[in-house]
Amino acid sequence: MGSVVQGRRQVTGKAEMNVINYSYGDSGLPTWGYQMEVSAYRGWGDAMKASLGGKATKNGACKVTEWKFPTKKLAPLNSWKLGESFFDTTATRTGAIGRCATTWTLTFTNAPYTPATTKVTLNEFRCDNATAGRPRVGCVVPWYASPMIYSKAGAPQLASHITRAQRSGLPGATFDRPLTRTTTESVRRLNRDRACPPRETRPRGKTCDEYPLATSQQGMSAGGQRRTFPGCSVRGVPSRSGPKGASACYIAEGDQNYQGGVTTNFYRAERVLQGDPFRVLIGR
Repeated sequence: MGSVVQGRRQVTGKAEMNVINYSYGDSGLPTWGYQMEVSAYRGWGDAMKASLGGKATKNGACKVTEWKFPTKKLAPLNSWKLGESFFDTTATRTGAIGRCATTWTLTFTNAPYTPATTKVTLNEFRCDNATAGRPRVGCVVPWYASPMIYSKAGAPQLASHITRAQRSGLPGATFDRPLTRTTTESVRRLNRDRACPPRETRPRGKTCDEYPLATSQQGMSAGGQRRTFPGCSVRGVPSRSGPKGASACYIAEGDQNYQGGVTTNFYRAERVLQGDPFRVLIGR
């Protein structure tokens, strides 16, 4: 804090603070919370005589349903001041998708000084009533690339293909190189047909598996060449490497059916919509 004496500003106090803010929600709920915690860990003078309070506001397709951040003295050191707020989405009609930014405005008061304010905003949640198979509204953090996990025990041939495809340089295993979903049927069809040509001879009891997934924007529609691996029964295609293109491998029909079920359930559970990132991992 500071005051002006004979035209010159003088520092009359200082406070250094830890600030923790976080949101939390659930993909099956239309509401979420936003908490703020503040604690001074070092300070002196008039700054440590100040009081701190807060107010929650919003911007976007949502409404504030409850907030509380009672004004309290900043002192003593290492004592936490807590604010908690709750929001409901207004993107509730069928097919609706809405985003919401939530803000805490913190106000420091100490007479006779002018109150000082600072704002902290999170723009984390997207809510929708547009996820296939989920007739209720829910909210997610859309930039987070959730992991879709295929079981090595449940689908060993599928797991082997994806593991080798990712090791060859194709994306999808890490946060910095995720896959992104496409719901455009023409793109998905192009991904499938270029990675697994419909007229290609197929071994009995097996189907062609492509990676990256046909439901991703990183498939063959994005360019590149086909690749395959030993034991995949794809003739005339080399084992290439690099980040572009797609791999093809003939795997057991049971593994392919397993993959379809896991993928559909994952997109539904995580509310993965057009353009959303996700990762593909292999579990036990």
